[in-house]
Amino acid sequence: MFEELNDLYQQVIMDHSKKPHNFGTLAGANCCARGQNPLCGDQMQIFLKTEDNIVRDLRWEGDGCAIFKASSSMMTDSLKGKTRGEITQLFDEFHAMITTGEIAPNNHLGKLEVLSGVNRFPARVKCALLGWRAAMSALEGDHQPVSTE
Repeated sequence: MFEELNDLYQQVIMDHSKKPHNFGTLAGANCCARGQNPLCGDQMQIFLKTEDNIVRDLRWEGDGCAIFKASSSMMTDSLKGKTRGEITQLFDEFHAMITTGEIAPNNHLGKLEVLSGVNRFPARVKCALLGWRAAMSALEGDHQPVSTE
């Protein structure tokens, strides 16, 4: 069972890393932020189009390790159509999962649960969180670049 989950985890990360979803710039974005992980070299910019407190569309661009790319790709799929409150809740659930490896019952993570194994690699937790921190910064209107350090 564990080996099957590990294989799924590896496959999802490789798929999203090689062909990240929602990659590129977004014309008409009204929220954006930059992020970097100096330890690993990950860097990104995220663009969001919000309307009526809902993320209608978002895109990101950047480069870095496979965990960073996969997490950012999956994050953008998860945030579309969500309110700021729903995104904050999702961020809190993802943060708890990625740092502890534990998945809370009745969570809203869906496919993001496949990344729960990242906590077994402490140096990669920051990679998985970078896109999320940048998205939260963009929603808060913070114009300072986000850093994992």
